[in-house]
Amino acid sequence: MIFLDHIPSHRVIDVASWVTIRNYGFSDAAEIFIFVSGYTASLVYGRKMWQQGFAVGSARILRRVWQIYVAHLLLFAFYVAEVGYAAAKFGAPNFENYTNTSMFFRDPGTAMAQALLLHFKPVDLDVLPVYILVLGAFPPTLRLLQRAPNLVLAGSAALYACVWLFGWNLSAYPDGLWYFNPFAWQFLFVLGAWCAAGGAERLRGVTESRIVIVAAAICVVVAFFIAMGWHSRSFAAIQPSWLTQWIIDHPIDKTDVHPFRLLHFLAVTLIVLRFVPREWVAWQAPVFRQAILCGQHSLEIFCAGVFLSFAAHVILFEWSLGAVAQVAVSASGIALMICLASLLTWYRSLQLETRGLGTKSMATLR
Repeated sequence: MIFLDHIPSHRVIDVASWVTIRNYGFSDAAEIFIFVSGYTASLVYGRKMWQQGFAVGSARILRRVWQIYVAHLLLFAFYVAEVGYAAAKFGAPNFENYTNTSMFFRDPGTAMAQALLLHFKPVDLDVLPVYILVLGAFPPTLRLLQRAPNLVLAGSAALYACVWLFGWNLSAYPDGLWYFNPFAWQFLFVLGAWCAAGGAERLRGVTESRIVIVAAAICVVVAFFIAMGWHSRSFAAIQPSWLTQWIIDHPIDKTDVHPFRLLHFLAVTLIVLRFVPREWVAWQAPVFRQAILCGQHSLEIFCAGVFLSFAAHVILFEWSLGAVAQVAVSASGIALMICLASLLTWYRSLQLETRGLGTKSMATLR
């Protein structure tokens, strides 16, 4: 979903992204990514911290932070090189302006220094810096989650509220603010961590309530009709004029995770939990097996997806704007990501075999 949604739609009929959830409500794959990241971090590192102590658990988290930071910088370098090459090859300086990389080509030294500080973020390179910040601050949060989980969630919610009360955000280079406000998006990360730390079990009675499920369904349906009004005149025509004007005056902002986006994400999550069984036989279908394979290498696949999304935009922009071409390019990008995931899985299996042989050899020597 992130790969398809990252393909810029300027002058391109945005056909392939209609298979994602972005166009059917307020929230999109970004909320899923941050929430699942928090859930996974709590599940994995919480166990390590409980078994091996705070210092070891924190060291493991910070090691992962370093890996993500390095991956972000490598992605930045490859992305800027890709944009620069495409702009020169096709004589299209708009590529630099569209991707917010023009400052790098005017003053590469300053831009690179700002990128190292996570202040300079070209288009589509906004998510990993937020993940780096929230995961870097996660060790004490995780420790408190093991002792006072509800207090941690309340503190995170209070910080989210401060964003809307006082306009808190971080400055970006060369101007403006972070597109993904870390003070707001941290709430979804902490919420996911809180659920993994036992919060989901404590809410089981609420999440399985028929009243709550009906309310969630109403929320999803209303969001669907409002969102479709942004893309279709037919849907826009049936919406009350006051509602249209209210949305214009109060846009459903992504930067600060508008409460309607948060509510929509929670409603979709509740419906999925209620109606999609954990042991659903469809999970064994090839399409889901490939998705799981990509998920096992989420960082590498995310970086590859961002790189490929701009390549897809260049191909569509320069050669073909048709729907068939977009489907073909999108399918090719997904296939390349699956191939990369398969290659990484194969390489990991070789490493495990090498370690196993090394262990057996040491045992033999002993």
